[in-house]
Amino acid sequence: MTAEPAQLVADSDAAPRSFLSVRDLRVHFPTGDGLVKSVDGLTFDVERGKVLGIVGESGSGKSVTSQAIMGLHKGSKAQITGEIWFDGQELVGAKEEEIRKLRGSEMAMIFQDPLSALHPFYKVGVQITEAYRVHNDVSKAVAKKRTLEMLSLVGIPSPDRRYDDYPHQFSGGMRQRAMIAMALVCNPRLLIADEPTTALDVTVQAQILELLKLMQQEFDSAIILITHDLGVVAETCDDVVVMYGGQCVEKGPVGDLFYRPEMPYAWGLLGSMPRMDRDRQTRLRPIAGQPPSLIRVPTGCVFNPRCTFKDHVEGDRCTTEHPDLLPTTDNHGVRCHIDPDERRRIFRDEVSPTL
Repeated sequence: MTAEPAQLVADSDAAPRSFLSVRDLRVHFPTGDGLVKSVDGLTFDVERGKVLGIVGESGSGKSVTSQAIMGLHKGSKAQITGEIWFDGQELVGAKEEEIRKLRGSEMAMIFQDPLSALHPFYKVGVQITEAYRVHNDVSKAVAKKRTLEMLSLVGIPSPDRRYDDYPHQFSGGMRQRAMIAMALVCNPRLLIADEPTTALDVTVQAQILELLKLMQQEFDSAIILITHDLGVVAETCDDVVVMYGGQCVEKGPVGDLFYRPEMPYAWGLLGSMPRMDRDRQTRLRPIAGQPPSLIRVPTGCVFNPRCTFKDHVEGDRCTTEHPDLLPTTDNHGVRCHIDPDERRRIFRDEVSPTL
């Protein structure tokens, strides 16, 4: 694969200056049917105090990326290459014990399903207390006091009473708050939230997102927010990575994604999103077709089987030549063969009026 331009990727001869830097990450899983290319050449950076959103359809590689950063593929059959630099330390080549020391203390993750992530046989407060004691040499009394502080901080009422409740005694929103408390109890510098508002009603979603903002301000954390909800991205994120078929097809500031997107897949995502800021006279327009098989990834542009704009490219480049992630500005990159000026014209004249 061709290396990405210097404007988007730092010099690979030295550790990057970004707090978290992922470079050409590939996570492949050998199966009886073939090699599953869940993540295939992903590069991005996150700074402390910033929120990066990773968006895309189910199966695009979002969760696998987060698990790779957390080192959760260590010891599995996953084939992982590339680099993950966390505050100057490279994680792909690090030993599992080194990753385990970082996990929970320096970086933490809020999982998609808190009912599955919390152990059903142990009290919620006890689980958070033990998570704190794993990384801090303190007594149970000190750890319990810290747990009660965190439960109160995330908005769980009567934390001294709820400390002894089991996960099934919490509502969905309260379980998610408990997971946030567990993730933040050791003041991690990197927080990964994998679909943190899935299956929650809109009122609780807003509360959880506001809580993440407050926690970030409190601890100056870098946050990676993995979601398929573009409304959540618009409300929360500073920068966005759009993933499709295990690859980054567009990335840049959140304003660019919503007001100046240049990849046809991003246009499709925006077209399938309900808009509350304007009157709509037509139905939402889903992206035709199905996401690609990660075993038999399409040749050329990974989006070409579903792209309705590939006739704007001469010849068969869309089906035979893999596009590089090229910069449109210093911070905005797009993986597409359509001429940049033509892309902007298409969006202005054909796509934008229909969104």
